[in-house]
Amino acid sequence: MQKFKRTLITTALPYANGPVHIGHLAGVYVPADIYARFKRLRGEEILFIGGSDEHGVPITIKAKKEGVTPQDIVDRYHSIIKKSFEELGISFDVYSRTTSPTHRETASDFFRTLYDKGEFIEKTSQQLYDEQAGQFLADRYVTGTCPHCGAEGAYGDQCEKCGTSLNATDLINPRSAITGNVPVLRDTKHWYLPLDKWEPRLRKWILEDHKEWKPNVYGQCKSWLDMGLQPRAVSRDLDWGIPVPVEGAEGKVLYVWFDAPIGYISNTRELLPDSWEKWWKDPETRMLHFIGKDNIVFHCIVFPAMLMAEGSYNLPDNVPANEFLNLEDDKISTSRNWAVWLHEYLEELPGKQDVLRYVLTANAPETKDNNFTWKDFQARNNSELVAILGNFVNRAMVLCHKYFDGRVPEAGEWEAIDREVMLDVDKAVERLADNLEHFHFREALKDAMDIARTGNKYLADTEPWKLIKTDEARVRTIINLALQLCANLSIAFEPFTPFMAKALREQLHLGTPSWDQLGNYALLPAGAEIAKPELLFSKIEDDVVEAQVQKLLDAKKANELNAWQPEKVREEVSFENFEKVDVRVGTVLECSKVPKADKLLQFRIDDGMGGRTIVSGIAKYYKPEDLVGKQVCFVANLAPRKLKGVESQGMILSAVNADGSLTVIGPTGPVTPGAQVG
Repeated sequence: MQKFKRTLITTALPYANGPVHIGHLAGVYVPADIYARFKRLRGEEILFIGGSDEHGVPITIKAKKEGVTPQDIVDRYHSIIKKSFEELGISFDVYSRTTSPTHRETASDFFRTLYDKGEFIEKTSQQLYDEQAGQFLADRYVTGTCPHCGAEGAYGDQCEKCGTSLNATDLINPRSAITGNVPVLRDTKHWYLPLDKWEPRLRKWILEDHKEWKPNVYGQCKSWLDMGLQPRAVSRDLDWGIPVPVEGAEGKVLYVWFDAPIGYISNTRELLPDSWEKWWKDPETRMLHFIGKDNIVFHCIVFPAMLMAEGSYNLPDNVPANEFLNLEDDKISTSRNWAVWLHEYLEELPGKQDVLRYVLTANAPETKDNNFTWKDFQARNNSELVAILGNFVNRAMVLCHKYFDGRVPEAGEWEAIDREVMLDVDKAVERLADNLEHFHFREALKDAMDIARTGNKYLADTEPWKLIKTDEARVRTIINLALQLCANLSIAFEPFTPFMAKALREQLHLGTPSWDQLGNYALLPAGAEIAKPELLFSKIEDDVVEAQVQKLLDAKKANELNAWQPEKVREEVSFENFEKVDVRVGTVLECSKVPKADKLLQFRIDDGMGGRTIVSGIAKYYKPEDLVGKQVCFVANLAPRKLKGVESQGMILSAVNADGSLTVIGPTGPVTPGAQVG
């Protein structure tokens, strides 16, 4: 395995048409930050690059919908995303954006280099054009009928109902989403990167040279390569993006998939204008891409092909992509608002950054999709962070203050149980380093917590609170070792829970940590003063998580209401048949629940003809007393039928709402009982 002098870490650029959610965090940003912090602790030279992806059609659609400019949209969300990352402790060395002048210049130069080398293919194809709007239509600006399932409102790139990928020209009865007009086909010229040209080199580089990549990454790459690569357009007709920097390309911009990964380079240039090339072109620099599984193809095949075509850049050494995180057993969906948004979490659960980082790492979707639930969030906080880690540290420090005035006691000779504890911790530290190095962050987190588990068991087995009466010297040794374990924990947890780790070091009066201090049992010198312990974690009560679950349920209900459509109209009936239905107005004289029938109410109706009894299944939506005196519409000539032993002589009319509830239909003003509805 090649030895590198330094490591460049990049993270997928979040799309600046909305905030980030826990799926993004679990898949990309928390694992990347864990690795970056681990490497810094080891004293290695690293650079951690992030930034916002700010071009593309979804941003223009959102801007048009809100009546603002695309720049307004990206300015808003770039600010929210950047601030959220900072508050969660994602330790980027730079977090920039693809609307920066540096990026515009870098992306333009990159395209021009490939263009001048003859690396692109020029192709003319037909694309849908809106004559009234005077522009070609990107896929998302075309809607129509899906040719596969017949659903209306399918987009030009995908049918949301059946999930089939489409081309805009596949749609039946296509319409422009801008004007509603029927678009026409027009010729347009674009530049394509011939991925097929680079397929043999990509095949060797991935399938032969990088068999150590994660199975989910390697497998997806192999699948794409086995299907055969095709040329891919690097430009599109749009007015939002980086203009194609060649003559005759008016109205065309760089396709966002081509533009965005160059953001890693431009953000490095922005941070280090004089030394950026050593991070991108020096073969002694190792490059890692942290991404989600939806970006594997772009970072393992497309972007490397771009770098190969340019010729002077390093290729990524590893792409430790994760799978997807689900939420409460359902897929996270930004359009349905089924998500836990980071900026809202930080506001609603202040001081709980480490809890989120811990739970997302414990549930990281490293090899397959995983699930986040608020009950698990609560359980892991209360039973692991509070009851294991926080409990051990607090017990050790409280005992130190109780018996030794808050000063680290001097240790005597280590006994067998002490050496056994050190051996267990040394093994955990060894596993921890190995798992972190190989991107097994879930296992690494367990290794770190094993140190705290060992400490808890050590105190339980030695019982210094009992031993103090007969053997103070032995208790000094026990408390010394317990405090040394606390110091080790402040280092072991630094990559995972940096806020807690810093707070613990401050309580122990420890300085800047380094990884090589792990497994050292003399980090705290005898006689050193420690602060009075403050709880590192607090219990999360039921009402906190219940409020978060209710928030999700409210979002689901609101989405269902917004998505509601009326039932399909039933088959036609003749006017003669319709005339047979006799609908009349009546006044409710009495109303009561039908015994042993939760859904049924029994009405006594003044129908202008001596009165009648009607049974209706609306008890879930109305209290009997609320209906007395109201006027309702009812079918007067329906054949009588018995319901729970009560003969119903008609049917009260009600409408089914979007949420499934019922609303009784009645006149808007007073009507004589028995009046016909015509």
